[in-house]
Amino acid sequence: MKILITGICGFVGATLAENIRAAGWPCEVWGLDNFTRPGSEENRARLRRLGIRVQAGDLRQASDLEALPAVDWVIDAAANASVLAGTAGQTSSRQLLEHNLWGTVEMLEYCKRHRAGLILLSTSRVYAIEPLARLPVVVKDQAFVPQPGAPWPDGLTEAGISESFSVAAPRSVYGASKLASEVLALEYGADFGFPVWINRCGVMAGAGQFGRPDQGIFSFWIHSHCRRRPLRYLGFDGQGHQVRDCLHPRDLLPLLRRQMEQPTADKPRLVNVSGGRASATSLRQLTAWCDARFGPHPVHSDPRPRPFDLPWVVLDATLAQQAWGWQPQTPPAAIFEEIARHAEQRPDWLELSEA
Repeated sequence: MKILITGICGFVGATLAENIRAAGWPCEVWGLDNFTRPGSEENRARLRRLGIRVQAGDLRQASDLEALPAVDWVIDAAANASVLAGTAGQTSSRQLLEHNLWGTVEMLEYCKRHRAGLILLSTSRVYAIEPLARLPVVVKDQAFVPQPGAPWPDGLTEAGISESFSVAAPRSVYGASKLASEVLALEYGADFGFPVWINRCGVMAGAGQFGRPDQGIFSFWIHSHCRRRPLRYLGFDGQGHQVRDCLHPRDLLPLLRRQMEQPTADKPRLVNVSGGRASATSLRQLTAWCDARFGPHPVHSDPRPRPFDLPWVVLDATLAQQAWGWQPQTPPAAIFEEIARHAEQRPDWLELSEA
């Protein structure tokens, strides 16, 4: 079997490729990356040492895909993954859509041409902002939680945001680009007869992630704390009570393998995958963990709101567990410790991430 991983030199793509090789999957792994992200050249060198073929190419360019061999499966981990992308001046909205949506179209044409199955890694940011922004929350153990007894929006369960939660606009241009990619992928799969699985991922985290405030928040926070860099609690009450779930990319591998082995299975084509409520962590709680690990470090308060920020985003992955027997394996404390060790070994990592 041949597998192509797009965005292979990003954090998620590189982690999946390394762990596929470490697990001894009987397959040949190819990778495609445009090397625009800081640190991607480091990942290319490491992957090549493992015997993984990495090719430079841009998903938006059909001619770059023509140089790739036919494969059996594509794992699409390529995206501009910041919710602020296209709106905060780092990239234009047109560039965001070209990368995240038109790149998907070219990838789908490749799958159609070679009859390759597609596993699309999507995001929790496809879910509607307004009902999540209005969610009544209270502070418990230094973290926001949905207020017990208050009316919750449809699709929100005790376990988190389920697949039935609203995807109505607004959801950010980034979220819209990923939702449109999901719709197109399912249409192509149905119309042209190749298998498509969509995994909506929670927040990914682990050693080697390029940490920035708008993406890779767990890595950014731990590296910054370790380096004694200035940190701020942004928005809401200015106390860092906002919460996100946490998932290590290697925990996706059992699910991806089952999806590849059962391409025609009568199972939901779209599921949430996340660390769930067991991994839900606030910035305040993460700071306490860092204080215990590295020693106390002050965090300043800035309650001014940040665009698209939400108080509580935790995905309910019950459907993935029921359909595929999947559940995360790496607890958040182990993920944080892995990042902390990396921060101690690579004092230059934040500068590399910002390049």
